[in-house]
Amino acid sequence: MSDLLAATTLWHREVVRFRRQPARVLGAVGMPLLFWALIGSGLSASFRLPGGPEDLDYLEYFFPGTIVMLVLFAAIFSTFSVIDDRNEGFLQGVLVAPVRRSALVAGKVFGGATLAWIQGMLFLVLAPVAGIRLTLRSGLEVAVVVALMAVALTAFGFAFAWRMNSTQGFHAVMNLVLMPMWFLSGAIFPLSGAPGWLDLVMRLNPLTYGTAALRRVLYGDMPLAGQSLPSLGLSLTVMLIWAAAALAVDVWLVRRTGSP
Repeated sequence: MSDLLAATTLWHREVVRFRRQPARVLGAVGMPLLFWALIGSGLSASFRLPGGPEDLDYLEYFFPGTIVMLVLFAAIFSTFSVIDDRNEGFLQGVLVAPVRRSALVAGKVFGGATLAWIQGMLFLVLAPVAGIRLTLRSGLEVAVVVALMAVALTAFGFAFAWRMNSTQGFHAVMNLVLMPMWFLSGAIFPLSGAPGWLDLVMRLNPLTYGTAALRRVLYGDMPLAGQSLPSLGLSLTVMLIWAAAALAVDVWLVRRTGSP
């Protein structure tokens, strides 16, 4: 019971901290929104998806990729708290408490993932602007995909944050690792438009499958041949494996600091 209470308390702490820092919302939502509006509008006139529907403009194509970017930003911003908590001495207090290390990981990761999920789902309000019609079923499917992606990205960021001592260094590492992952996830251009070596790199990128899953649930019956997308089942499986593996690595890293 103490482990569950510890995890729930840490989760609640992340939510409360978020409510008290509205600038985080602006930072996480503002950049993806600008990317979508500016890049999407600028390329709409010239974008054509090979083998796809002729009426698919770039604002609509880029919309799932923007959700991925928003969830990525929100998840990474939430893991900054790991470094802040260490510098403030809070983590040291948690580590000496008589609870499992997995409770600490669960509270921090699922707290950050919850915030990323909320922001990603709020962005769906703009789906009609992009020309995407949402139904109750597609909305629920998007919620599941975004939740998986939020957990995987938050757990992934936690592993890096746990080993960093400064937010500046963490920010630099995340830009070096996560931004290329987003660029190579099919968010900006389809897999079919990439040369052979780049296509291989994109298919090895786990975030590609999160983007593919979002496209499949958002586009519904729209022809997707031109995008050469992985199936929804494969995409969800890869996301589940990625999230589970990242959580396992997080627990292992935390346990290396010593057992309570």
